[in-house]
Amino acid sequence: MGTVNGAARPVAVILAAGLAKRYGGCKPLAPIGLHGEAVIDLTAADAVGAGFGEVVLVLGPVTGPAVEYHVRRVWPDDLRVQVAYQQQPLGTAHAVLCARRQIGDRPFAVVNGDDVYGVGSFCRLREHFETSASEHALVAFALGDSIVGDTPVTRGVVHASPDGMLQGIDERKHVRRLPDGTFAVGDGRQPDTLGPDTPVSVNLWGFRPAIWAELAAAVTSAHPYVDDHGTVDGATGSDGSGAEVLLPEVVGTMAAGTSGRGPQMVRVLSGQGTVVGVTHAADLPHVRAELATMVAVGDRTEQLWPARS
Repeated sequence: MGTVNGAARPVAVILAAGLAKRYGGCKPLAPIGLHGEAVIDLTAADAVGAGFGEVVLVLGPVTGPAVEYHVRRVWPDDLRVQVAYQQQPLGTAHAVLCARRQIGDRPFAVVNGDDVYGVGSFCRLREHFETSASEHALVAFALGDSIVGDTPVTRGVVHASPDGMLQGIDERKHVRRLPDGTFAVGDGRQPDTLGPDTPVSVNLWGFRPAIWAELAAAVTSAHPYVDDHGTVDGATGSDGSGAEVLLPEVVGTMAAGTSGRGPQMVRVLSGQGTVVGVTHAADLPHVRAELATMVAVGDRTEQLWPARS
């Protein structure tokens, strides 16, 4: 697996268990690269290029087998990959908890399986792990660097203290670009426009092992039949609520110190470059064009998998 400055290299956790009803297919396998590479191919390669030593995929029972087949066929044989299954769709906090056995006590990043963040932003997280012994982290991007195309999206506006610590995330819906470069917000709340430099979360997180207690408490409180490793008790089954426990909400409560276990610090880091993602099938041409432009101007390399030591 290798080490960085004598410590175990951090793990990149890719959440790819969703059913992607709006997209109409398996978004992590959407072919967006110059040579038809899938979203998760680019994301995993960027993490490896930034010094992450292992990839853990959190998959769902419907699309998981297809993703596993793709990874076996396409990814390098010497890349360490583990798989965790989220058997019930109980939200992103539960999805991360399902990977607890694979991650253990190592620091780790959590990313969406349908977004490409770039090597530079993963490097920010790796450097944070090397310089901070206890802080978690959120990589925030400028709103204008997080939207490609004209399809309305949901974005979490990041609020940080003067010293750079996360204070909260305000989810805004139906965000779309206007001709003047600002962004309209169609959720009926104020402000109804946002500037392109507004910091937003696109779910690029960095966590220390202290996060496990927070995730387990939040998930088991909502779903008592789930244990503190995300496993669903087969004898109990489901409470039928279908309530999703969302990672940003858990982290926001934790950072505010209202979880009942004391505050944990979450450092807000600035993302580098543009993050591109797929929400609807109509996004594919825009995403492909954006990635091709990045390669053309030197912001990305055409070679997908970097050499590893």
